Amino acid sequence: MNDARSESVYPIIELRDLCKSYWAGKMEIHILKSINIKVYPGEFLAIMGPSGSGKSTLMNMIGCLDRPTCGQVILMGQDINTITDSELARLRGLEIGFVFQNFNLVPRLSATQNILLPTYANTKNGLEPNKRANELVKLVGLEDRRNNRPSELSGGQQQRVAIARALINDPSIILADEPTGNLDSKTGLEIMDMFKELNNKGRTIIMITHDAGLASYADRVVYLKDGILNN
Repeated sequence: MNDARSESVYPIIELRDLCKSYWAGKMEIHILKSINIKVYPGEFLAIMGPSGSGKSTLMNMIGCLDRPTCGQVILMGQDINTITDSELARLRGLEIGFVFQNFNLVPRLSATQNILLPTYANTKNGLEPNKRANELVKLVGLEDRRNNRPSELSGGQQQRVAIARALINDPSIILADEPTGNLDSKTGLEIMDMFKELNNKGRTIIMITHDAGLASYADRVVYLKDGILNN
């Protein structure tokens, strides 16, 4: 990585004194507690934590899929609490690409059609979706599988489609949640090598994991336990 953590570089995303809680009847359950973290352009950050530590909730906060109970999420210099839901959806759609453990592909669509899905809602100015999709199919090594549906692809191939889909809008951040969780060890390593190559080309990657082996691919590792983040 380029030393993206220099204070002279503006954070690409920042959580400031963030907390998140839910109500169960009359009881407030605190999931995240006073989270502070800055992520800089070009970083590969791994967030580790055991089951029940609040990783999924933190992922939703970083991915701007939910709003904090208190504190701030600053994405690309924009406090998400100051914008409407539709503005947030557009910002998220253009600046964050998601890769999930379960791939989350649409069964009836081909690999190329799945890759194109995010562009139906949001597309960056000047981006040609079909041309971009063709480039990404080559990038992830699926030229001969571009017309196959998910059921006709292996787990590793499905995750490659998911990575291409995450890249289609040329987002600033790739957010990966246990990206190798449903893959065998060999295929998992291939996917991690792909993430590392993307990071070496300057892509910011934030990965949620419980696996120390996966975390070793990152430039920086932070730990979440009982809703508290240790940088």
